[in-house]
Amino acid sequence: MAEAFTAGVKPGGLTSDTEIRILLCYLVKTAAPLTRDAMQGALLQEQLVNYFEFVNALDELQEQQLIESTENGFVITEKGSVVADTLSDDLPRSVRESAVRAVIRIQSWVHKAAQNKARVEHNGDEYRVICTIEDMGRDSFQVQLSMPDQLTAEMVKNRFIAKGSEVYSQLLNLLTQPFPEDAPPEAVL
Repeated sequence: MAEAFTAGVKPGGLTSDTEIRILLCYLVKTAAPLTRDAMQGALLQEQLVNYFEFVNALDELQEQQLIESTENGFVITEKGSVVADTLSDDLPRSVRESAVRAVIRIQSWVHKAAQNKARVEHNGDEYRVICTIEDMGRDSFQVQLSMPDQLTAEMVKNRFIAKGSEVYSQLLNLLTQPFPEDAPPEAVL
């Protein structure tokens, strides 16, 4: 049964429920507000903790009032802050750094995905990627691209989410910079 609580944890990851609670306090203090999904995704992706141990530790921290849930995610309490400050050095530095980097990557992706939206539509043999940038609740940019297969369409979708603002900026720059050779000949005007 012990294997069920260490499954999915790489060597050097945390298997002690106390260490996992300390890491969660440290993460919430460092990157709050922090959603359950962001913490879970980061820690499991990095194979730092086991899913079941993560769930138990998170529940215990709430019961002990070391963290509290808000509409934006978990935040540290004063009591939890003391635990994080006092005990975080007991965790391996590599674990703390890996966890923080993974959380920041997830938070960054969520932020980008809220602004740079992309979806794949499949119709017959065509895979269409619809890319949209929203600003103040309105679409300020949209482009549709046809892709030959699902894999390529998903890749384009993910790249647009990651780099959509850069795509928009470069396209706008190309379309608004005056280049004399691009002007229509006077006879056409």
